[in-house]
Parts: sequence; C-alpha cells; structure tokens
Amino acid sequence: MTLDTGRRSVSPESSGRDSPIPRQWRSQLGGEETHVKDKSYRKYAHGVDRALVLFETALEEWADYISFLNRLLKALQARPRSINTIPATATVAKRLSQCLNPSLPSGVHQKALEVYNFVFTVIGKDGLSRDLPLYLPGLATTLSFASLSVRAPYLDILERHFLRLDPRSLRPAMKSIILALLPGLEDETSEDFERTLRMVESFKQTIRPENSEELDDRHSTGDAFFWQCFFLASITSQSRRSGALAYLVRCLPPLKPETTPKSDKSVGPNKSDVDLNKKLAAVVTSPEPGLLLRCFASGLSDEQLLIQRGFLDLLVSHLPLDSHVILNRVKPGDLELLLKAAAGVVTRREMSLNRRLWAWLLGPEPTSSEPEQNAEALNPSDHRHQAYLASRTNYFEQFGLHPLTQALLQMIKDNSQGSASERARPFRICLSLMDRWEVGGLIVPEVFLPIIESVHQYQSAASSKAEFSEVLRSASVFFDGIESGLIYGELVSLLAQAIGPSNLSIQERSAKLTLVSFIISNFNVHEEEMVTVHAPLATLAALSMLEDSADRQSSGSLDISLSDQTLGIVIALLDLVPERCFPEALPTGTQHGDSHLSITNIELLKKIRTFYVNEQGNIDASPPPFNLLQIGELLLRKVVNFICVDQTSSKSLADLGTCIRLLVLALHKIPATYKLAQRQLLEYLHGKLEQAPPLRYSDFSAVLNLATQLYSVDRIRSEDLSALVIPLVRHTWAYVSASEPKYHVEAVRGLWQLQSALSPLNRDIEAALSGLIISQDPNSLENAGFVDAGRAFSVLWAHTLQDNAYGSERRGSKTPMLEVRAHPRLSGMDNYEVMLTQPTFLILDALQDDRTQLYMTVKSFVNSMLGIDRLFLLFVTKLNEIPFLKDAINVGEKASESITTFSSDDDLDLCLYYLRTLSNVLACSGDISWSALASKYVSSKGQHIQISTGADDGEMTLQEFFIRVSMKCITSNVAPDAELEFESSINQLYRYALTILHKFLLSPYAAPISTFHFENALIERLTTALMGPDPYVQVLLLDVVYDTLKLRDTAPVEPLATQNSEKRRPSLVDPARASSLSVAVADSRPVASPPPPQLLKCLQEGLSSPSSRPVLDSWIAFVVGCLPFYTESIFQVLIPLVETLCREIESTFSHLRETFQSTFLSTSSDKATPESTLIHLINGLEQVLARAHEQLLMEEARTQIIKSPDQPQSLFGSMVSGVFQTDAPQSRSATANDRLTVHLAFQDAVRICYKIWTWGLGEEAKKQSPNSSASFTYTSLRMRNRARRLLEHLFAAENLECLETVIDLWKNSPDHLGPSEVFHLLSALEASRPRHSIPALFNAIYSRSNPTAIDPARKSTMTISLSDTDLVVFLVEYARSLDDDAMDEIWQDCMVFLKDLLANPFPHRQTLPNLLEFAAILGEKVDNTNFGEQRRMRRELGDLFLRLLTALFTTRPIAFTEPASSNVILEKPLKGDLARRSTVNGTLDGSDDVVSILASVVPNLSKVILESDRVLTAASIISTNVIGPSLRAKAFPDTFSKNTLRLIHELSRLQNNQKAWKKDVGDAFNDSKFFGMNLELVKDDWLPLLRQWTLTDKEKVPEIISRINAPTTAGIVFGVGATSARLEADRKTQLNLRRIATLILASADDALVTDLTTIFDKLVELLMASSTSSPSSTTRADIYIVIRALALKTSAIHLGMLWPIVNAEIHAAISSIVAPDNSTASDTYTNASVLQACKLLDLLICVAPDDFQLHEWLFITDTIDAVYRSANYQHVALVEEISEELGATASSSALQADSVAHLVTTGSSRRPLLGPGGINDNVSLERKDELVAKVLRPFFGQLSIFAFEQTYAMGRLDRETCISGLLKDIFDERSIVRAL
Repeated sequence: MTLDTGRRSVSPESSGRDSPIPRQWRSQLGGEETHVKDKSYRKYAHGVDRALVLFETALEEWADYISFLNRLLKALQARPRSINTIPATATVAKRLSQCLNPSLPSGVHQKALEVYNFVFTVIGKDGLSRDLPLYLPGLATTLSFASLSVRAPYLDILERHFLRLDPRSLRPAMKSIILALLPGLEDETSEDFERTLRMVESFKQTIRPENSEELDDRHSTGDAFFWQCFFLASITSQSRRSGALAYLVRCLPPLKPETTPKSDKSVGPNKSDVDLNKKLAAVVTSPEPGLLLRCFASGLSDEQLLIQRGFLDLLVSHLPLDSHVILNRVKPGDLELLLKAAAGVVTRREMSLNRRLWAWLLGPEPTSSEPEQNAEALNPSDHRHQAYLASRTNYFEQFGLHPLTQALLQMIKDNSQGSASERARPFRICLSLMDRWEVGGLIVPEVFLPIIESVHQYQSAASSKAEFSEVLRSASVFFDGIESGLIYGELVSLLAQAIGPSNLSIQERSAKLTLVSFIISNFNVHEEEMVTVHAPLATLAALSMLEDSADRQSSGSLDISLSDQTLGIVIALLDLVPERCFPEALPTGTQHGDSHLSITNIELLKKIRTFYVNEQGNIDASPPPFNLLQIGELLLRKVVNFICVDQTSSKSLADLGTCIRLLVLALHKIPATYKLAQRQLLEYLHGKLEQAPPLRYSDFSAVLNLATQLYSVDRIRSEDLSALVIPLVRHTWAYVSASEPKYHVEAVRGLWQLQSALSPLNRDIEAALSGLIISQDPNSLENAGFVDAGRAFSVLWAHTLQDNAYGSERRGSKTPMLEVRAHPRLSGMDNYEVMLTQPTFLILDALQDDRTQLYMTVKSFVNSMLGIDRLFLLFVTKLNEIPFLKDAINVGEKASESITTFSSDDDLDLCLYYLRTLSNVLACSGDISWSALASKYVSSKGQHIQISTGADDGEMTLQEFFIRVSMKCITSNVAPDAELEFESSINQLYRYALTILHKFLLSPYAAPISTFHFENALIERLTTALMGPDPYVQVLLLDVVYDTLKLRDTAPVEPLATQNSEKRRPSLVDPARASSLSVAVADSRPVASPPPPQLLKCLQEGLSSPSSRPVLDSWIAFVVGCLPFYTESIFQVLIPLVETLCREIESTFSHLRETFQSTFLSTSSDKATPESTLIHLINGLEQVLARAHEQLLMEEARTQIIKSPDQPQSLFGSMVSGVFQTDAPQSRSATANDRLTVHLAFQDAVRICYKIWTWGLGEEAKKQSPNSSASFTYTSLRMRNRARRLLEHLFAAENLECLETVIDLWKNSPDHLGPSEVFHLLSALEASRPRHSIPALFNAIYSRSNPTAIDPARKSTMTISLSDTDLVVFLVEYARSLDDDAMDEIWQDCMVFLKDLLANPFPHRQTLPNLLEFAAILGEKVDNTNFGEQRRMRRELGDLFLRLLTALFTTRPIAFTEPASSNVILEKPLKGDLARRSTVNGTLDGSDDVVSILASVVPNLSKVILESDRVLTAASIISTNVIGPSLRAKAFPDTFSKNTLRLIHELSRLQNNQKAWKKDVGDAFNDSKFFGMNLELVKDDWLPLLRQWTLTDKEKVPEIISRINAPTTAGIVFGVGATSARLEADRKTQLNLRRIATLILASADDALVTDLTTIFDKLVELLMASSTSSPSSTTRADIYIVIRALALKTSAIHLGMLWPIVNAEIHAAISSIVAPDNSTASDTYTNASVLQACKLLDLLICVAPDDFQLHEWLFITDTIDAVYRSANYQHVALVEEISEELGATASSSALQADSVAHLVTTGSSRRPLLGPGGINDNVSLERKDELVAKVLRPFFGQLSIFAFEQTYAMGRLDRETCISGLLKDIFDERSIVRAL
C-alpha cells in the first residue's frame, strides 16, 4: 500500500511522526483484513473518515489536536458491536503517531494514548498481533520524552494489551520493546522505575517458551533469547545504556565460579548450586556467549564515568575472572576484548574506577574473620600478610594474566597503524596498571619489549618528528616506571638472542641489536642503580657472549657486522658507567683476588642469567654475582683478549678500532690500580706495527690512539712509548703519500697527537722522520720507489701548517672520537718547528742536483708551498744562531758598516750550508715567495723569533734580514794568516752570499733595497776582490753592482698578498718566457711559418700520458708557450686541445672521487697526485681558452665595420655588461664559425667545471667514510674553489653562452642532484650576479622568440637546444631563488624588458603566463625591500602586470576544446621541474598550465598591485577570461581541473572579492552539467569551496528548495509534449535535490538544522508524486540520496520527524520489487529508486541512529535469530520475506554472500554492505532482473547477518567511506533523466 497521493497531511511541519504503512502481505501470524460490506460498517467507516479529515484541515494549535482526538474517539466508539476492526487502519495509526510528537504538550499525548487504548481494545489480541508493525513504531519512542502524567497510561497500555500478545508476535520486536522501555530505568528514584522494571521482567516472561524450566524467582531456561536481545540493545544504543545498566544490576544472574573456595577443605560445594550456576550461565550465554562480554565491553568503553563505574561493579559482583562462563564458555578473543575495554578505564586516572578494576583483576578477598582493612594493616613481615598478598597475586596469575597480556599485545599490534595518540594509548594503560604491583609486576615483563619494538617501528613510520616525540614521551614515562633490573634483564636477554647460539638469521639478530641501541639512545637508562650495578654487569655479559661466540666461530655462528654492532652497544653501556663506580683496588688485593679472572664464560653467563631470570635483577633480594672490582678487572681482561688474541686469529670477529676504542674508554673509567696486561698489549702493538705498511688506516689510527692513551693514563712508561715512535712514523709516512689523499689530514693529526703525548721537548718524531728521508736512495726514486719522500713531506708540511687543534674541534669533525678525555693536543701551525725543522732541510738538500726526479718534486713543493714564510723563518732562526750573524736581526745596526774578520773558530761550514740551501730555494721560488719575503716581518723577542705582517719598531722584512746576512758575509774580511782551505770556504761563502743578493736585486720587489745604499760597500768589495783568487766572485759582484746602481732611482713596489699556487696562472721557469705568455697583451708576435702538424699531437699525448703527471706543470707551461705559434690557426687546434683537457680533467676527477669512495688504499704503481694534476689541467684549460678568446676578439676587431666601445674584453679583464649595446649588423661567416668554435669549447669547460663544483654536495658527502671526512672536506673544497674561479672567468668573458649551458644542465639535471645547485652556483659567481645574468636571459629569450627585434651583437648563437619556454621557466625559478636585495640591481632591466615585450606581445604568447608569474615574483620581492621610489615603482609594476594579464588573454585566449583534459591532468604524474614548482610549460596540458600559474599568482596580487580596486580589476579579468570560458565551454565540467578550483579558492580569499567568486561558484554549481564533475575534485576541492560559499550566504539551501515545484496532475495531457514537460520537470527536480544533498555534505555537522523542517516538508511533498505527475515519482531516488546525506551530517536527536516517512518509503520501495509489472507500485518505484532505497536502508543500519534502532526489526532480523535460527523459525522482517519471495536461487549466491560479509566485517570499521569492499553496485539499471540477480538478491540474503556481524565486531563507523559512496551516487550523470 503506497502513500495516499490524493491529499496531504496538514499537521504541523515539526510533527512528521507517520507510522509505517501496512505490508502488502501478511506473515504467518495473521490473515488479510476482512472488509465488512454491510450498511452499518459503511456508516461507521464514513464517520471515521470524517474525523480523519479534520487532521488535514483544522489543526492550527495544540488544542485542535485534542479536539481531533475527541472526534476520532467518538467516531470509533460509534462502531457496531459486531465489528472489531478499525477502518482506514494505516491512516489512523499514522495520525495517532503524529499526535505523539515530542513537541506537543503532554495533554495531547495523554489523549492520544487514550485513543490507542480504545483501538487496542477494539481489535483485541489477535488484531494487535496482526497489526503490531503498524502501531508499535508510533509508541516505541514515547517513554524517552514522556512526562510523569503520560508514563502511567503508557505503561498501562503495555501491560493491558502488549503483554497478552502471542510470544511469536513479540519475538521479532523484542529488541525494539527493550529499547522502548530502557528510558524508564534511567532514574532509579522515579515513581515509575519499579513498574518499568517489572514491565521488562513481564516481557521476559511473556516470550518464554512453554517448556522452560524455572531456575529461581526471576530466571528460567527460556530467557536466553531475551538476554541476547538485551545485550544487543545495550551494545548498540549508547543513549539508553544507563537504563540497561540499572536493569543488569538488579536482574543479571551472578555468574559464580565453578567451586567456591572454603577455609575448610573437607567441605565441598553443593552439587545443586553447581548445576544452577551452569544453567544460569547457559541462559545468559546461549547461543552466543560473546554478546555478554561485548555488552560489558561497550559499557566499559562508554564516555560517561558513572556507566563505566557501574559496569565495573557488575564485573566484580557478577562476572569474576574465575567464573564458569569465562573459563569454559567464551572464546579467548572475546575475553581479550573484555579485558582490553576494562584496562582502558585506567586512562581516565580516576581512583574510583581503578579501585574496582583492581578488585576484579585480583579476585575476591580471602575468607577471614578479619575485615579487609585489618588485612591490609598487617605488618608486611607478618606471614598472614604475605599469604594475603600471595593469594590475590595467584588469582590474577591464574585467571587474568594471560588474557590481559594478550589483550595488551593485541592492542599494541592493532594500534600500529593508527595515529600517535592511538599508539601511545597502550603505553599509558600499562603505566597505570603498574600502580598495582600485583598486576603490573606480572604484566610488564610480558609487554615491555613489544612496547619498545612498537616505538622503534614507529620511528620510521611516523609522518613527523613531533608525532614520534609524542609516542616516545608516553613510552618513556612507562619506561621510567619499570624496575632497573627488569630493564637490563631484557637488554641482556636481547643480547643473548642476538649473539648466543640460536637459529635466528643475521637480519633477525641485527634487528635485536638495533633495538638494544634504540633503548640506550632514546630512554632513560642513567639512573643510579642502572649505571652503578646493571650497566657494568650488562657490559661484562655482552663481552662474555661475544667471546663465547668467538669460540664457536668455526660453526659460523656470528657475522663480523654483528660483532661490530655488539661492540658499539658495549661502548654505549660502558659510557653510562661513571668513574666513581669502580673503587680503588687495595695494593694487597692481588694476594687473594685472582680467582674471578679464571672463571669460564659459561659459568660467568650462568651466574648473570640466574641473577636476571631468577631474581629479576633485584639487588634487594640478591646481590649481584660479581662486585665492581671483579667486573672492572674482568672487563679489562676480556677487552685485552679481544685485541691481542682475537685480532691475531685468521677470522677476527671484531673491528680493531672498535675494540681499542672500548679499551681506551675502559682505561679512563677504571682506576690504574686494576690489573692490566700491559706487556701483552705492548707486544701486540709492536707485532702489529712490524707488519709491512700500509695497514688499514682505521687499525693504524686505533693503534696510535691506544699507545698514546696507555701513556696518558700511566699504564706504560715514556720509554715504552718512545720505542713505538719509529714504527708509528713509518706507517704514517705511507698515509701521507701524495697519490693517496684520503687520510692526509687524519694522519698528520695522528702524528701531532703522538707528539703531544711525548711533550714538545721530545724530538723522537723529528728524528724518525729524518731517518725515513735519509733512508731513501735518490736513485731508487728515479725507479718509482716505494715512497716519494719529497711529495710525502710536502703533504706533511701543508697539513701541519693548517693544523689547528682547537679549530678542528670547533668545526665538529665527523671522525669518531677515539680520544676519550685526552690531554690537549699540540697545534701543528704553532709548533711546526718541533717536528719538521730537520726533515725540512733534508728535503731541501735535493735542490742541489737538478738532474734527479726528487729535485723536480721539491722544486714544485717550494713553488706551491703553503706557509712559505714559515720556511724562511726556519732559515732566520738557524742563521741567527751562528755567532757572527747574530747581530743581523738588530734593526739599529747598518748592514754595510759592521765589518767582521773571519777566524778559524767561526762555523763557516754551517753558515755555508744554510746559505747554499737558501740560494737553492730562491732559485726555485716564484712570485709568492718574493712577495712573502717583501711583506713579512721578523723580530726577536728574547730567545724567540717571531714573524708578523705589520711593521712595528724593531722589526724588519725577511728580505731585509737576508740582505743583511748576505752583506755581512760579503763585507767580512779574511784573516791574514788564514789557511788555504779556510780561505776557499770563505770564497764559497762569498759566492753564495752574492748569488743570494743578486737574486734579491732581480726580484720584483727589489726597489726598497735602494734605500740601503749598498753600492759604496759593494764597490769597495769589488776593488778588494780584484786581488782575490776566485774570478767567479768578481763576475757575481759585477752583476750585483750593476743591479744596485740600476735600482737607485726606482720607486718601491707594493708586494702582493700571499696566496695559494692555484690562484695564479702557471708559467714557465724562465721569467722572460713567462712574461711573454700574458693574456692581456694585445699584440702577439707574428709567426713566420705555422708549427709542424706533429706538435698538436705531441701536445695531446703529453697531456694525456700518465708518465707526464709528475711534471705536468712544465707541460702546461710548454703548451701555453706554444700557443703564440698558433696565432693564425688557433681555432683549428682549440677543439682538440679543449677536448683532451676536459677528458683528462674528467678522468682525473673520477679517479679522485673513486679514491674517496674506496675502502682501501690503492696498490697500483701509478703514483700521480690527483689533486695537483687536476689543478694543473684546469690551469691549462684556462690558459687555452683565454688565448683563443683573446684571438677571437682581435679577429672580430679587425673585421668589424664600426668598432663598439662596449666590445667584450678578454677573459681576465673586467667584463662589462653589454646587454643593451648597439652594433651595426655584421656578416662574417668565417668569424662566426670561429666564435662557434670558441663557444663549444666554453660549453665543454662549463660542464666539466660544474661537475667538479657539485662534488661533495648533497648525498655524496653523507656517503663518505667518517675516517677520511676531514681529508674529503679539504680536497673537495679545494677542487670546487678552483673550478669556481675558472667558471668566474668564463662567465666574465661569455656570460650569455655560459648561462645557456648552465640552463641546459638545470633542465636535464638528474633527481639526485637537485636543480637548486645551479642557483647556488650562479649566486656564488661574481660574474653571474643578477645584474649580469638577468639581462643575458632576456637576450636569450628574445633570440628565440623575436630575433629581429634584438641587435645582432646581443643575439645568442643558439648552439644549445633550448626553447624560449625553457628559458622563461628558468627565469621564473631563478628570480624566485634571488634574495630580495637583488631587486635593486635588476629592476630597471626588468622594467625595460617587460615594456619592450608589451609593445609587441604576440611573439611571446607562449611564455606570457610564465612572464606573468615572473612579474608577480618581482612584486613579492620588492614588497620586502625599500630601495628607490617605492610608490612609483610599484605603480609601474602594477601597470605592467595588468597589461601582461590583458595581453595574455588577448594573444592566447583560453579555449577548452579537449573534453577530458581535467581527467588527463588528474591522472598524469607530474615530473621534472613541475615537481619543484608547477609552472613548467608543457608539463600541463594547454590551458591548465595558465590556470596553474594564475593560481600561484593570485595570492600575491595585493603585493604586485597596491590599489585594492585594481586588485579587484585583475581578479575580474582572471575570472572573466578563465572561469567564465571554462563554465561556458561545451566540455564543462571536464574543463574544471584541480588548478581551476585552486584558482577559485585563491580568488575567494581576496579581500572584497566575494561578489565575483561567489558568482562563479554559483554559476558552476547551478549548471545542469555540474554533476558530471570528477569525483576526486569534488571530494578534495569542491566540498571545501561550497562550504565557504554557504557560510557567506545562509539562504542558499532555502533558495534551492524554493525552486522545487510540488507534484501536480493539473494540465497534464497525453502525448510527446506532456512527456517532454514531465521529463524536464523531473530533471530540474533531480538536479536541485542533488544540489541540496551536496550542500548538506559540504556543510559542517548540524549546520543545516535550522533548515531541516523546510527540507523535510519539501521531501514529503515530493513523495506524493506518482508515475504520471509532474515531477513524477522518478525523483524518489534523489529524495533517498538527500535523506542519506541528512543521516550522515545530522545528529540523531534532530531526525525524529524523519523516521516515519523513511520507514514508509523504504517499506514501499522494497515491497515493489515483487509487485506485478505495470502495477502502481512497479510504476512508482523505478529500478534506480529501489537501488537507492536499499542503499538508504544499508546506510541507516550502518550508522544506526538511536531512534532508527527501534524500527530496524521492521526491515531486518535485529536479534540473535539473524545468526542462530531455530528449526521452526519463520521470516518476519521485510528483507527476509523479500529474500524468500525472490526464490530458492538465493542459495546459489550464499557462498558469495558469506564471503562478502566476512570481507566487510573483518575490518576495524563499520561500512555499508553495498559499495567498495562489499557487493558491487555498478550494474545497469535498465533491466530489473539483472539488478535483482546481481545486487538485490545477495543484498537481501545477507543484510541481517551482516548487520549482526557489524554489531558483534564493535567497530567504528567509517564515515569517509559512507560519504564517498554517497558522492559517487550524487555525481553519477547516468541516473539523471535526460530530456527528449
């Protein structure tokens, strides 16, 4: 029976309490209604109809309701006595239920109940049984709002009529009846409480089977069904749970234990009591015992404290842990569920709850005559108190420990995928359980490790550090509450599992060790007991396990990586132990304390295991197995064994460095009085160092550290350490080899660490170094000997002078700290003379013979020496020690006045040695050396000579000092009686002194020498020398005198600052030849004939050959010297030379990288130095490019028609930005080819330099070994700086071409090398500052987009494949990376560019969107600065921006021609630059690129355009040209992409722009094609946007409702016109209903409560439609969609008016499935309506609003009968009957149905059955049979059991899935009617 469409109820809009209509068939409980056809019945029915009409016409206020009820009652009372039926039964029931609306006064309710009472009296028991589905739903909710005056008559009706019904009629509605009565039990003090309680009991008795057995006054064996329904009601209805609790307290049978313990064991339990208990247990647990426990679990999880407290009391009194039910009837999983809920109450931190929980977990009090408080007050030592505690602990251990432990473990596991708060909840529960030691003491050992593992796993899974910190904080609080012994016992257990014998894999063992490390590093393991007792013991245990595993190594039980991991843990544990922990050992202790040192590992581990397992590490119960003295000596013994025994075995289990680090740490922790095998260690050190070098550096570093630390803690003597110096230095020598730069810094630091231990006065290292140098045979060096002494010493010298002990520590080296509180280390830069004086002079001796390879090595060392002034300071110190030269340093004495006469006592040989060495050094010196000599000052402070850079009183330059020494020697006389040999020595002294003086006079800084006026003394000495025996002296003197006279009128020249050799260009040795290589010289000397062709090949082979590496600097100088020969053909040889150089640079660079990536030193014979090789090659490349570029400029100057003053200069000159210069057009094909050649060479150079510059950045630096991190940092920084300087020169010479090369690198950069490095490079180069790069970028863009508009001189050669789009994208990203202050440099250029571009924007139409973003970035950055005239500049930029915006849409109007572009965009993965910034043109399709850019620009409009009205103008332009076309496009809504919605969202945030964006949103939302929108866009973007839209206008929903017309049949005629009009009306109604549903979903919860009545009235109005009305009943499916939205977004308390109409509609729609074809029901309810009605029912059952639960039984079986059906069970619920009606074919889908139900219910959340994860609802709605077969039949067949399983699973509602399913139906255009 469908709704009456002929007339509409006129009841108040708020009283929509319609009862459900009667079914079209009847169940087995009744028959069809008998219609009486006699005259008296018709009169009777007519009177009732007349009374019912009043309800629709005359009701205006509440008194009218009473009048109506009186009229109705009189009409009913006028029935003939022979008639016991009610006419218009459905209408009468509907009106009566409407009169029970909560908003009406109690008088109306009383009168309605009076009519109900009369109706039930008339129809009698059988009639009420038949019509129970009609009348019960209207009465069910009355008690929840009834006043006191209404409750009594309501209960009277139930007592008088319902209790008399047949039990078979009441059984399906039992849960609804219980829910209806529970509100009357909420207030135990009310007058009706007892009566309601008796009423519930009466219903329980009513439905009992006849053959039930009475168990006691209240309980019977037939009460099982009642209790199952009651438990279900309590589980599902939270609002009625307090009433359920009140009933359970009074009526739940106590479920006692099987046996009750007695004090007298001879007395056993009564058998009858046992049987009774079992039967009572069966009553409340049959057939499903899990419902009982779930009832308690839901109560314990309730939000109200009082309800939780009540259920805990029930647990204590009625359901103890040792009850028969828990032990024998419930499943373990159900018990764990109960314990999980019970344990959860402790998180409230409420003592009243905790006290009850402890009482339940610990069991009943022991039977005793003494009260409980006396038991608690017993003395703890009293045996009775101990027995009392033991009994309660035993009870929990026997009955509660295992299930509670499993519950907690399951909770930890279940929450592993949850949020941070959910993960932390089990930790807080365990912490609270520890408040009671009887519980916590047994629980904590079981859950400790799982909790820690959970935290460890979350560290990598946490989405943010803050979330992990929250979880760690909760776990730490739990951790701090655990006993220290338990914690360390678990740590030792983990170590035993990881190291000991087991079947675990390597990965599993490593995971356990990782967990131990995690505990030590993240939790508080620093308590006093931990660090003084357990940490030493755990350290000893770990070492013993490791030693034991070493004994089993033959079986392959342990991996070396695990050993290292274990030793790391041992170090961390030992580091926790304070030094005060170990007491001093008495001197007599050695007489009686050796027994512990002989204990075996097995015995030791057994004692420790006993302590931690049996005694749980409790030091109060049992002392530790070893005292600290024994532990200390055992630790030292075992660590020494690891070093001396394990390391000498063939299969060492541990890394030597780690072992030694452990020993060093132990030495500093343990007093020196403890026994240590020093001799054994020394023997091991000697044996280790006797191995042939090189050792592994980590081993060597560890050995060196051990030696110094043993000495620092007074374990060995100074003689022992001195004995190790020579082998230590010999090994160090291998690590400072120039060809292996990996350990240079570390090796030098190690030497200074050794020197610091020996003290500065000890010269053992200097002697050892000297011995190593002397031992090298120069001839063997020619044959590639083992060590190149010269190059090794150069490394030692360089790193010594850069060694700052304090600076390196401040920089925080990554090298592992092996020096544990070591003594302060000497700084190499301050004490270099202590170690290097004698070795330096030995190395410099190699300069005497220039035929050896060592000579070239030392010469290169002197030229590139770091700290050349320190070398000269050594000469000053040594010369000042010679007696006859000690006055030379005194400034007051003139060098030419003091004349000395040599005697035989003077040490001329020593002076001659130093002068000869100095002369050799000066002969090899370059500009830097001469500059240092002229700029550094020396002074004598007592016995100490120091050097400085400033000239103070009493100081002189190094140059002056050496000149004074030379003059002192030259002007000294020979004694008349001198021997011939002595005189010969003096002549040699004269020659070297003159040679030195001659070199100073030829130096670039010789001018200051003229101030000393040496010419007179030298002329006098020349006169004297005429009579001397050595003519060579005269020649030297002549040269010196000539040079001196030439200097007389020369002005002094300021010396240059000292710098590294890399900073200058290499030159040949000959100064004249070097001067000829200057690149700045404009006139190259002409070459008569070209060089032979073999020269180029020779140059290439020389640069490529490995044998040329030691003399590469000479080769480079030779190449540079040869370049002038190629003046006319330089461009023919440029490419081969550059390719060769670049190839060698890349090869050398790759070798250098591999060196640092390798874990071992190279053993190859190639001893080339990659660092210096790379520097020399880059120098050569720089010189070649400079020469070629200079020649190019000269050639262009000769062929140029008009020479421009802004012509770019040479490479080393200043680079003027000639961006906007104007040159005449040029046409030179040959010159253009030459320029192309140079540009290609420049590109190769830029690419290789960029590769070098990015070395050591990003991930590569993190992958380096910490052992060589300092050397890596030094080397990589040196190489990067050299590459940067070359890039600086390249950019200065050809900015545009170099910039395009860099842009190409940026465009093609791999993922691991971030493109941001390109911007870092540009910011690091002075030549690529924004003022140079930005104009060059503009030129590059113009060269591609509009080349005719740019001067030829500014054009790019376009040798690189870059489009104008690529360049503009780079421009945007580059501008974004710039500092705000850079705007001052580029502002004018940017403005000129934009203005020129806007003069003719058409060629730039493809890049205009990106240029618009560029302008926005300029505005954003200028907003942060204050340079220039801000207001004028901002106004100018605003004008340009608006013109750009206009030009964008003028030259490139938005056209949406692709119908599916948005879908493509959504699925298309963004890659490349778009991942960094979604502005790359081409990565988005067509117009969406523009939209994306505009969306990023709009937030900054207020910064770009100052005036608010112009901001709105820009927004209007964007809206008109972007949003408007996308709305009007034929492809709408596919034209709306994510970026379009982001743009609208940004427009909505603009101030005062509500009108524009609201109109756009409104136009889109009201478009008829809106519901074809992509679903992802709707969920993520449209719903938030619509929420904001509705917040700004509260009248949106009423306005849409007002558009919907009521169904009408007036004017409807037959034919095409009528059908078309009806379809159009249906379509409009459907769209408006979907708009309402969408706005409901978009709004916040309960946001539309004020409009709910209006929505409801309109829905009731539409439900009157028929298949022929306009709009028709086709709209019913969309009405159900609106109701689904209301159910999801509105609280149940507001939905009371909804249920009657919902019940009726669902009933009618589902019933229509079995209606005959072409019947009224079949025509009214289409396939879509039926499917949506099923989805509505599915959703309501899933969401389960409180009031709807009272009506569920009408549709599904909501009792235990859904699962456990009796043999005589017959279907009553609508769904069950329809399923049966559809036929036996339902059984064929049973398997599928069961699997789907299982799939959905196994999840942790409640979801609808129809939809994802359940029954697939994607079927065609054209054929009804297909819909029934694929969807409806399986849905009806399993809905009841599915609902029961979801209730049983007690999961949370998955609201997101429900909303997603609803949105899918709303935005399904297929279900919208299409007009003809």
